[in-house]
Amino acid sequence: MTTPAPTLEAATTAVGAARKVVESALAHAQANPEIEQQQSFLYDLAHAAAAVSMCEVALTYANNGEDEERLALTFIGDEVAKLSSKIWAHPTMWGTEPTALDLARSFVESATNPSYVAQAAARTGRELLPDDLELVAATFERFATDRISPVAEHIHRHDADIPDDIISGVAELGSFGLSISSAYGGFAEGTADDHLAMVVATERLSRSSLGAGGSLITRPEILARALETGGTEAQKQSWLPGIASGETICAVAVTEPDVGSDVAQLGVTADKTNDGYLLNGVKTWCTFAGRANALMVLARTNPDRTAGHRGLSLLIAEKPSDTGHDFAHEQPGGGRIEGKAIPTLGYRGMHSFEVSFSDWLVPSANLIGEEEGLGRGFYLQMAGFENGRLQTAARAVGVMQAAYDEAHAYARERHVFGSPISDFQLTQVKLGRMASVVQICRQYSFRVARLMAEPSGGSMEAAMAKAYSCLAAEWVTREALQIHGGYGYAEEYPISRLFVDARVLSIFEGADETLSLKLIARQLLAKGLPASGHPDEENRR
Repeated sequence: MTTPAPTLEAATTAVGAARKVVESALAHAQANPEIEQQQSFLYDLAHAAAAVSMCEVALTYANNGEDEERLALTFIGDEVAKLSSKIWAHPTMWGTEPTALDLARSFVESATNPSYVAQAAARTGRELLPDDLELVAATFERFATDRISPVAEHIHRHDADIPDDIISGVAELGSFGLSISSAYGGFAEGTADDHLAMVVATERLSRSSLGAGGSLITRPEILARALETGGTEAQKQSWLPGIASGETICAVAVTEPDVGSDVAQLGVTADKTNDGYLLNGVKTWCTFAGRANALMVLARTNPDRTAGHRGLSLLIAEKPSDTGHDFAHEQPGGGRIEGKAIPTLGYRGMHSFEVSFSDWLVPSANLIGEEEGLGRGFYLQMAGFENGRLQTAARAVGVMQAAYDEAHAYARERHVFGSPISDFQLTQVKLGRMASVVQICRQYSFRVARLMAEPSGGSMEAAMAKAYSCLAAEWVTREALQIHGGYGYAEEYPISRLFVDARVLSIFEGADETLSLKLIARQLLAKGLPASGHPDEENRR
């Protein structure tokens, strides 16, 4: 018996039912005084909320044509099926009945039917960008293809430095100033497209290389946002033009060897002296700290440890720019900074360093916000990380798209039992699901980029985009590697690099578990599920 094709009307009903389930679960959780102890449930709830929000964006995307509809409905079918399994297994925990999504069952059956999904295998769908951003996409894609792709494998295999011409080329394209106001030498004009241009550029660079492409923009974005949020006018005038031009190369020093996401326990100190602040202690996972000449350091300026995160401030520590895997510098007054790269299985080229400070002097003028910035470091860092999370979602989409492209091409070339493996239904279903995930993650990142231009800021949505897209990148690259078979596990094909690169995405810019529990779940409990929204008409042709 042939299963009928899913309809957009049925998809709309299914997504509405899924939203009600998540809203019911939230209400149930809000009434539970011990809900903070139910970490496994809160984690699942955070990801379910992200999936529902993405399904709502998928509904809008589905209105744009046959290919777009098939991708959107495939995505929605899989996500509603996942949520159904959660409430069927634990209805009491979710505060609902195991039959809560029964009205969506026929839609899920048709949308996840292999014969329907298989037809999405070669339908990547349109991005639906306005013309000016299509030009941005084409410009960065051309640069990435011409300048980054030819050296991406070499950088990864040898853990080599990123060539100077890539860094200077990215700077010439204006990448470092995409979100910095034109008043400070950047290219942002205060429109809804400012963040979207950053997302588009990041994705294109990440398709060629995560470490040597898309990630170059992240650290400047974080420091620039912190300065824009809490810096003095003099600091903005002093630092932002150099960041925008690429003259100031940035790194972020927050994590410490024994302290990850619990920043209230950070131990690196910044003690006030007549000349400024003396930094002491060790930071780790400082990506690009060698090449950087400006480190954004979150340090304890209040010696009273009971002050927790309220005793932290942000400082900009200057150092010479270095190549290679280690560095050491001394100041005339005896201060010292040392760094050593941490070997990693992927995400190579930028190098992640452990950095040690010994009485390293930072001028008072480099305390972000100066006197008013004392004790505000945690909040300014969080403001900076909002941009970083959205950008990380875009990086994940870039890696996913590259993996899909590699798998799709290989499936057409590889013959087994007399036929290309692209002819086999199982391969087609894999590719169809991959294509749907990539495109809806992309469309959601576009949606969040526009939200971040609004007064409300889109902070929770940026976190949800990061949480979902980064896990999705692990799955997509895994499936792409599997399609390659044994060759995928060899270093002969780029898919092995994409696979190991994807694994870091759920760790940096907020580990998935911490991000889901401490940010997404808490904001959901406080504010509820974000209102069902749609991209504006300019993004819907």
